[in-house]
Amino acid sequence: MKKTLKSIIATSVIGISVILGFSFASASSEKDELNSEKVTFFGSPTSAISSSVAIPQDYSRLVFSGTVAPLLKKDGKTIYERYGNTEKQAIGILEKLKADLKTKGLSLADVTYLRVYVAPDPNKEDTPDYQGWFNAYDLFFNTKETPVKTARSTVGVESLVSQDYLIEIEAEVAYKNKGKLK
Repeated sequence: MKKTLKSIIATSVIGISVILGFSFASASSEKDELNSEKVTFFGSPTSAISSSVAIPQDYSRLVFSGTVAPLLKKDGKTIYERYGNTEKQAIGILEKLKADLKTKGLSLADVTYLRVYVAPDPNKEDTPDYQGWFNAYDLFFNTKETPVKTARSTVGVESLVSQDYLIEIEAEVAYKNKGKLK
């Protein structure tokens, strides 16, 4: 019995040491990446988003206020005709963000963080359509064209400024400070 208990303790100590060694190695690698001269995204390779983003000191930041969906059809009878469902609204917002970034000489690849507010959808039993948002995000980020995975928060809210809006998105962008934006 004493040998078995000693074996269990020894195995546990070795196992914990190995785990800690991997943790320290990973932390050491991430610490090195924090000193990088480029924006660095951290997180699980299998996650759709980054858990954190390091922005070097010589980068500037650009922050976009909450943006809502563009009007699709002024005389539409329903919110879905006027602005679309959550996914369609999110696509419209991300298209606007992409176009605005382009006018400034930037792209979606410069986006580091998204804060997203999702309101209840009457067609989804008055619950936020998170999947609609996730579907739209997947069209714009972590793709061949834009391989970055932003850090992101998605929050369900009671309502937005208008009953027609099902989603509102804020964005943070980092870019190499080479003078003024366009």
